[in-house]
Amino acid sequence: MKQDQVRGAFLAIVTLALAAAAGAGDTAPAVATYQIDPVHSELTFRVRHLLGRVHGTFREWGGTVVMNTVDPAKSNVTVEVKTASIETLKAERDNHLRTPDFFDVQRFPTMNFRSTKVDVKDRSIRLEGDLTIRDKTKRVVLEGAYQGRSKDPWGKMRTAFLASTTINRHDFGVSYNAPFEQMGQIGDEVSIEIAIEAVGAHADDVPN
Repeated sequence: MKQDQVRGAFLAIVTLALAAAAGAGDTAPAVATYQIDPVHSELTFRVRHLLGRVHGTFREWGGTVVMNTVDPAKSNVTVEVKTASIETLKAERDNHLRTPDFFDVQRFPTMNFRSTKVDVKDRSIRLEGDLTIRDKTKRVVLEGAYQGRSKDPWGKMRTAFLASTTINRHDFGVSYNAPFEQMGQIGDEVSIEIAIEAVGAHADDVPN
């Protein structure tokens, strides 16, 4: 083999090796599904009571985050919450909230959110979607911060974001037709905050 042929073969091998090395670090799928980790996530709400406010949460909930790294606008988030798992640190109040006066958990055991539009700009995130409580579905917008992605000690990828919104509970039929509510002792607006940490379904869901 002539010297120029040897040189050409050598350059071809080096080029292939560099291409393989570059591709080896970019194994992230264009679309990856993450399951919400409820142990490391929060779903809380606040509503006015007289001059103060009541803080609460739901203990049983979950969902998925589908990330599209090529086109973030095609990502989506779904959340399902078991209404009977409501907790406001007062058993009597929690039991009342489970009745038909409020969530009516026997007829409506879950409430759901499904995003229809996702906007991510730098670390800002905006989720637009349909929120269903009882038998009412309304469009809501959540705004917050995208926390990024990283690998956990077990080799799984995790992603996280924080977001919040405010709804009017009467829009969803969460109303108690009693004199003390009619006097304005319970606020109409409910502030909702969600902090999601979700784990990838596969160990090879590595970042770009």
